[in-house]
Amino acid sequence: MTAEAPRPERREDPAVARLPQPPSERGPLALALALLALGIAVLVSVATGVVGSSPVQPVAPPAVTAAAPTPAVPAGTQVSLLTPKRSASGTVREAVLVRTVRRARARARARGGGPGRAGDGANAVAGSSAAAANGPHAGPGSGGIGAGAGSGAGAGAAGAAGTGGWLRFAGFSGTHIPASWMESFYPLYAEAQRTFGVNWLLIASVHKQETDFSTAPSTYHGLNFAGCCAGPMQFNVKNGPVSTWGLMRDSYLYNARPAVYAHRTRRHPSIYDDYDAIMAGAHLLGYNGAGTRLDDAAWWAAYDYYGHDTYGVAYADEVLARAISWSQHGFCVNCEVPPPTIAAVQAAWGAPVLAELEAQEVREAREARARRQQAAPHRRGRMRTRTTPRG
Repeated sequence: MTAEAPRPERREDPAVARLPQPPSERGPLALALALLALGIAVLVSVATGVVGSSPVQPVAPPAVTAAAPTPAVPAGTQVSLLTPKRSASGTVREAVLVRTVRRARARARARGGGPGRAGDGANAVAGSSAAAANGPHAGPGSGGIGAGAGSGAGAGAAGAAGTGGWLRFAGFSGTHIPASWMESFYPLYAEAQRTFGVNWLLIASVHKQETDFSTAPSTYHGLNFAGCCAGPMQFNVKNGPVSTWGLMRDSYLYNARPAVYAHRTRRHPSIYDDYDAIMAGAHLLGYNGAGTRLDDAAWWAAYDYYGHDTYGVAYADEVLARAISWSQHGFCVNCEVPPPTIAAVQAAWGAPVLAELEAQEVREAREARARRQQAAPHRRGRMRTRTTPRG
């Protein structure tokens, strides 16, 4: 066998030997994995609320500057309001007010109005010439039960569908309204109070009366069951020639619109936008004389807001009584209005107006009867002439 030739020894180039050796990749890989794990842990902690979360502070209602006194009942006044009656919807109302609604409903039918007739509503600013018959505090266009297509933000004539504004959403008053739902309205009430000088409790009470704080099903679309009013504050869009909403729609321009609030619409003004509607409602109440005090001026403003009839009296009684109760005991979303407060408000301001409305009704009935009696002889004479045989 041939012996293999010895291999020459391998010699490294001195220049190559001086080059630095690449570091190990294990260290950077371990660091990257550690950072990835830390990032995942932070994301999970934030998502689950362990890190970066703080307790959400509930939004409080605006401050109440002073408790409004319950109006004193005039001496010798007989108040028979406090006979509770539970309706089919489960809400407690006073029997005398229920009787008032029934009488007014019958009068509306007798006059041809019918239960679904749209008419006088919130603060009639323009419209019927019958305003003068409703007293010096009636806003322009405030008609009575027979006002036809009157003006206003509230219901319609004769309580818009045969029930007063205070019963319009009785079916919803049994629904518990959570505090979180109300939080978006508090800044709007405060802004409206600052802008128009109207007590925010009165604004909120009207909001409660009209749509139960916007929980009525048709609040944010379409018209109410009377076919005349819409939105959180139930502005009339059918009266006119310029509707009440048409007169008050630009009230939002009096102050800067909040950046964030619930039920904000894309276009403005919108009757369904919370800010636009609440600002317009406050403007309307202020136009009718309401201010920061919950007094007789506030009652007349609420009366004008709905309309000048027996429903309007009951409406104003409850709206103001609720606001007074809130000022005394704190804002309570789901509390009923104390019947004694309603009785006191009605005795002080509602009863005199109700008496005048009833006296006016008696006068109108007498005048109608007199006209019929005057026309009767002429009709009988014509009948005798027709039945006389020709000679």
